Amino acid sequence: MHLPPPDATRSPRTGYTREHWEAAADALIAAVEPYATDDRALYHFPGTRGSWSGRLSDGLEGYARTLLLAAFRRDETALERYATGLEAGVSGVWPRIEDRSQPLVEAASIALALRLTRPLLWDRLDDGVRQRAAAWLGEALTAEPWPCNWELFPVTVGGFLASVGHEQETSRKAIDRGLERIEEWYVGDGWYSDGPGRAFDYYNGWAMHLYPVLHAWLADDPDLLSLYGGRLKAHLADYARLFGGDGAPLHQGRSLTYRFATTAPLWLGALTGHTPLLPGETRRLASGALKYFLERDAVDERGLLTLGWHGPDASVLQGYSGPASPYWASKGFLGLLLPPDHPVWTAREEPGPAERQTAVTPVTGPNWLLQSTSSDGLVRLHNHGSEDARYDPYYTRLAYSTVTRPLISPPDNSVTVGGDPHREGIDPIGVGKGWAASRHTLSSGAEITSLVVAEGAVEVRAHLVAGAAPGTAVLVTGWAATECGNERADLVGVYGLTGDSRLSGVMGDGPTVFVALARLTAERDPLPLAELVSVEVRRATDREGHDAHDLTVHWSTGSPQHFRFGVTVPDERSATSAWSVAPR
Repeated sequence: MHLPPPDATRSPRTGYTREHWEAAADALIAAVEPYATDDRALYHFPGTRGSWSGRLSDGLEGYARTLLLAAFRRDETALERYATGLEAGVSGVWPRIEDRSQPLVEAASIALALRLTRPLLWDRLDDGVRQRAAAWLGEALTAEPWPCNWELFPVTVGGFLASVGHEQETSRKAIDRGLERIEEWYVGDGWYSDGPGRAFDYYNGWAMHLYPVLHAWLADDPDLLSLYGGRLKAHLADYARLFGGDGAPLHQGRSLTYRFATTAPLWLGALTGHTPLLPGETRRLASGALKYFLERDAVDERGLLTLGWHGPDASVLQGYSGPASPYWASKGFLGLLLPPDHPVWTAREEPGPAERQTAVTPVTGPNWLLQSTSSDGLVRLHNHGSEDARYDPYYTRLAYSTVTRPLISPPDNSVTVGGDPHREGIDPIGVGKGWAASRHTLSSGAEITSLVVAEGAVEVRAHLVAGAAPGTAVLVTGWAATECGNERADLVGVYGLTGDSRLSGVMGDGPTVFVALARLTAERDPLPLAELVSVEVRRATDREGHDAHDLTVHWSTGSPQHFRFGVTVPDERSATSAWSVAPR
């Protein structure tokens, strides 16, 4: 991909300006054109992998997702081609939109593109084509979505159809129904779960916030925009911390092949005026992510986005991933809707959170602890509240980062008791200044209560295991080795654990505590962990006379932190007691 020379004056950190974004969009649009069918209704990209939805649906996906890119770019020449494809698609080429079918997803991209470019595309179509297109899209209004971000696809289609006067009542019902459903999954502080449960990931930004905020903005509904825009602003205060100093987004969650779609909520905040970020910081974070992937083989020799993270990589794919799936990254070009003279394009780049200062930040909604170090730009996410076991290992590990990826075997950042490394049914205990905690129960009935305490690049990881027989083996792992770069991973047992990169211990009589020190860093010659922190564990008794375990963390830089592992009292939600942990 040929991009303009870097602009070190306006963009001293990435070199990227609006011209780079335009050039990247133009190159991606040009590269997909040869793969359109003769009628331009489908785009079939090369490769042997197809999604579970089949070739026809995959071809529609290729059309819809690249149309969205052309819409953000406002490329009139390309939009003419897509208009031709639209006429053929709605005349019998495209599959019907049925309950929980992939065409429902793609209908949302088509509808959003049509709404954004109405004078350039929709208004220029023959009336008959518009009627057929509205009828095809109209099936999305009553199609049953999966209970997750899919609820917003009928909202997006309904918003467009209502704007052109098609099926107003049905469109309004679809909008209201979808917006009502996502209220069930809003956990506060700008965070949604992607459906029932606690699935926290990038779908927060590129779906759960993107569609409602864009709908409110396009509908010119100030009350709705105030609601959803306010949530977006709160979300971005945390979200900006998910990007490393090298531009990399955290490697966590599903659909990672969408890559720089992670930048969409950053642009969305600037577009709608609902962001806590400075304009130069928004562009720095977004351009950093785009540059990160373009420099790491996200685009192949044909100019096509590959199925993977850096280059092709099947390990980050899901069953729904097809040849055109990576073009969900088109959402990353949302910023091109902002005019060239907008401050987000004209301001000098500002450093992102990971570059400005070393920080340990609790994130209440998902019960995460974010740990970043400005000396090396690394970001680490300590996960004590997100899970979606269907897509492991990308949800249930104890930690993720911007420079590592989870391993299958042996599992990284895990606790294994009696040979069982699974972590499901995560019960978030809480987060606070420098700490996060959770518990989960294994199929054997053993209960693991986990605590992380962090400062700088150093982590104290403590686990209390209850309900396992004396002598049961316990294994603790830390960060996986990085693929490249200068990062190093340290893991040292300090209580109940011995070994090197994989620590081991055994259960005693009754609940047993295991403590390790961990670190992921790119600093040269870091001090030994033992010189930075020490840990004291002792048996205690709480006020009710229950056994407890007190843990004190002594940092070399300041005051100690005190925590207690103790038994919780049963309440109306649970008939049995359980172990918990809290500061004291």
